[in-house]
Amino acid sequence: DVQLVESGGGLVQPGASLTLSCAASGLAFSTYAMTWIRQAPGKGFEWVSVINAEGRSWYTNSVKGRFAVSRDNDKNMVYLQMDNLKPEDTAVYYCRRGALIGVVSPDDSAPRGQGTRVTVSS
Repeated sequence: DVQLVESGGGLVQPGASLTLSCAASGLAFSTYAMTWIRQAPGKGFEWVSVINAEGRSWYTNSVKGRFAVSRDNDKNMVYLQMDNLKPEDTAVYYCRRGALIGVVSPDDSAPRGQGTRVTVSS
């Protein structure tokens, strides 16, 4: 079975940095794109970033220049470095198997982890 386990969330002040990690198992990790999505309190899922198997990445406009996604295929890990965090980044962040760009369907059934909570507040 596919398992994705996120970690690294926390409570930080605006302007701070966090690095989220996602440990993957049960899949041929190096062959999959990996996607980060988030869900803010009371809102639907939002696509954040995707990194393809070759390491190319894409970002939603609101995080461009502040977030950086990376992967380590030897360790089956994907990371999301988040700098200059803003209150609007407050959400539960999930890593998801496979490529997704843009709208996250409410019916999206691709494997994802349990999420890690990021709270940005002064």
